[in-house]
Amino acid sequence: MSHKHEQFLRLIFHDPISGNIHWREVESLLKHLGTDMELLSGARIRAKLNRAEAILHRPHHSNVMNVQAIKHLREFLARAGFTPSLYEAARDAGRSAAHEGG
Repeated sequence: MSHKHEQFLRLIFHDPISGNIHWREVESLLKHLGTDMELLSGARIRAKLNRAEAILHRPHHSNVMNVQAIKHLREFLARAGFTPSLYEAARDAGRSAAHEGG
């Protein structure tokens, strides 16, 4: 994961929830993680990642996500195994394995 996406993942899970999370950045992160996204009616999107599935909502009147949509996004990412702590643990484990093998 790029440093930009890693920082953005931290922002999504940061408390208090940021009021400056833009949908285009969320969409970029989801695509980067390999999320299958299917456009549904209106502003709804079915997202599937690592056996987790959710219906996400694009913002209607702006590009900034509201607090409830961010909470829903957090739940989806957590079920899919993408929280900052899980990502960092997997990254560190990969580094350890690389060092042991070399």
